[in-house]
Amino acid sequence: MRRTTRYRVEGANSLWHVYKTVPFWKVVKNFIVIQIARYTPFLGMKNWLYRTFLRMKIGEQTSFALMVMLDVMFPEKISVGRNTVIGYNTTILAHEYLIKEYRLGDVEIGNEVMIGANSTIMPGIKIGDGAIVSAGTLVHKDVPEGTFVGGNPMRVIYTKEELAERSAVDEMYATKSERN
Repeated sequence: MRRTTRYRVEGANSLWHVYKTVPFWKVVKNFIVIQIARYTPFLGMKNWLYRTFLRMKIGEQTSFALMVMLDVMFPEKISVGRNTVIGYNTTILAHEYLIKEYRLGDVEIGNEVMIGANSTIMPGIKIGDGAIVSAGTLVHKDVPEGTFVGGNPMRVIYTKEELAERSAVDEMYATKSERN
């Protein structure tokens, strides 16, 4: 289950209440920083922009591909571990505005995680160390450490144990072919 905090609103849908929940100038600043970072090919510069201006926690050697879209309103609720790859055009949300409420939740992405292109990560999600998220996946629930998930709706493709078994078999065949 996603870990989000719910805030009820009265009257118009919650998006009409947006600037009661987040300052206008914060959104403008975040939007500009995110748009610059989306197009820059310099990975170190992206991480510096995210850490410095968006107050995100980003691990060393983490890579955000071109066109990654971070939550414009609450990017400080996103943390990404070290040596992780966030694929092209992935969206990471820390909020969702609904009709009668809005929800906020931290997004925690672990170390050495691979997020495939065009994936969407919903608020309140934790992706464990060494997990793999297939391209085009809607991550709507937590991903355990070392698990390979994919699809919409997201499902487990391989558990950590199944992946380890496959790696051992692949290594055995690689060693065998090197000897021949």
